[in-house]
Amino acid sequence: VQLQASGGGLVQPGGSLRLSCAASGSTFSNLFMEWYRQAPGEQREWVASITSIGATSTAGSVKDRFTISRDNAKSTVYLQTNSLGPEDTAVYYCHTRVQGYTYWGQGTQVTVSS
Repeated sequence: VQLQASGGGLVQPGGSLRLSCAASGSTFSNLFMEWYRQAPGEQREWVASITSIGATSTAGSVKDRFTISRDNAKSTVYLQTNSLGPEDTAVYYCHTRVQGYTYWGQGTQVTVSS
């Protein structure tokens, strides 16, 4: 399974970004997909997840601002991030597991700064 994350960048406080993660090498519609993030000097933390049938869960710290979604026709999972603040600065990773193996995308950098 290959995961390719994109959509990060530099954004001002209060701004928005839509992160994308394109998957290949497996039947995407069957995959449980997640987003994690890792800020400098911090542990990687779970942000959101979406099941194969579209049920979602989101971390409490971003619950009212971030939304995970998927497009099975495009084999892509998205993370819509709104009302971004400096505390959201991190590398964002997509993640999945297939038959006991874990797969990570390469990460996309989100920097929130004025």
